[in-house]
Amino acid sequence: MTTHTATEAKIAADLLNIGAVALSPDEPFTWTSGIQSPIYCDNRLTMAYPEVRERIADAFAELIRTQYPDAEVIAGTATAGIPHAAWVAQKLNLPMAYIRDKAKGHGKQNQIEGLIKAGQKVVVIEDLISTGGSSLKAALAVREAGAEPLAVLAIFSYQLDRATSAFAEENVPLATLSNYTALMQTALELGTIQESQVELLQSWRADPSAFGR
Repeated sequence: MTTHTATEAKIAADLLNIGAVALSPDEPFTWTSGIQSPIYCDNRLTMAYPEVRERIADAFAELIRTQYPDAEVIAGTATAGIPHAAWVAQKLNLPMAYIRDKAKGHGKQNQIEGLIKAGQKVVVIEDLISTGGSSLKAALAVREAGAEPLAVLAIFSYQLDRATSAFAEENVPLATLSNYTALMQTALELGTIQESQVELLQSWRADPSAFGR
């Protein structure tokens, strides 16, 4: 199995320990789309654990300092990315904004709340990458506002090929603090799953639509 960084492993362990991520390869969850999935992820739970959310904010801030030092604005996706964007913006002493799924139907009809000026370099913060659709939509809203989306950063990714392809197609960099394969390795080390279940979990990531057939 692939070797992962200390940050990927620690964040994966945090998510497992607080129940933000659950693995159930033998009794899969059913997504709204109807897809059978061995994983359920609710990263909103991280808000309830100060030590965990602090580690996440520190990891995001360090990633931005090293990989995207030109960032001028931190923008969170509504709603799950908003608190993390706020904590990261505070650590970096940068302006913060957030991006709605679509423009409001009243008032100024803003899709971006806060302030993102044309020409500014923006890092978008998300909690979870599944197919990547909503996160990429937020990044493209930044681009449509005349600013530059330097990257979308997320706490966790399912590492689905569909998301990877979508971001590559729009030329928007994507980076995550942890991911599905790191989670599997960490879960195996913690005894959350057994070695015999790893192949099944790997098969889901390769083809989610075929899982559980």
